[in-house]
Amino acid sequence: QVQPVESGGDLVQAGGSLRLSCAASGRTFSLYAMSWFRQAPGKEREFVATINRSGVFKYYADSVKGRFTISRDNAKNTVYLEMNNLKPEDTAVYYCAARLSSESEPLYWGRGTQVTVSS
Repeated sequence: QVQPVESGGDLVQAGGSLRLSCAASGRTFSLYAMSWFRQAPGKEREFVATINRSGVFKYYADSVKGRFTISRDNAKNTVYLEMNNLKPEDTAVYYCAARLSSESEPLYWGRGTQVTVSS
């Protein structure tokens, strides 16, 4: 079992960058694929990016491909989301989730961190 805790959300201008972190407690972090999701006001939560256990396989939503990069450090039990060239439509609460594989339903969720991009 892991408990993800997100951090790094902030208010940033369009075109700017942010790096989100997700620290997961527990000694089994490396056994989980990790993903980022986001939920904008009035919209459903949507997938952003996922990374497999070893960090070799990464997959992104089309809306963030080329701008966002997911990575992980298993020694630090942490997954990151580097976000560049941010757009106002990236404004959302960003959630980190642990799942048994990159295709399975998330098992454990963090509480989220707010990212606001001003135009």
